[in-house]
Amino acid sequence: MAHRLLVCRVWSLSLKELCSPSSSSSPFLRSSSASLSFLSPSLHLAPRRQVSFNVQDHEDFTERVINNQLPVLIDFHAQWCGPCKILGPRLEKAVAKQKGKVAMAKVDIDDHTDLAIEYGVSAVPTVIAMRGGDVIDQFVGIKDDDQLDSFVSKVIGQ
Repeated sequence: MAHRLLVCRVWSLSLKELCSPSSSSSPFLRSSSASLSFLSPSLHLAPRRQVSFNVQDHEDFTERVINNQLPVLIDFHAQWCGPCKILGPRLEKAVAKQKGKVAMAKVDIDDHTDLAIEYGVSAVPTVIAMRGGDVIDQFVGIKDDDQLDSFVSKVIGQ
């Protein structure tokens, strides 16, 4: 079974490279993903939609978080933080369920200490919900999936 999954993954990646716009030098490579759909009914060549993004600097934070029309969940975390590694994927899953109604920004406190200080982050993981540049809710620590879903729904409904 594991071998089959590995072969499918490699096959999928190879087809994506063949169909990418940057590899259009030969007529064979110009074939669209639609013409390759007969190869596997479960093969999807559409790009995955990112539910979260890493904040690069203060200017990026201003553009993508403060000026965002959507509510934004900001996950303040650190690479060395065990609970952060557990919470991050759970939070991304809760955000993905909302299908574009909320955005998620990830801020590494070791790389962006200024943002952590500015928003009063004294422990990680800390999640702050913002809308229009205003903090509307927050929590510190780990939450289970139901609590995260409830938190995200409440932020969207505000």
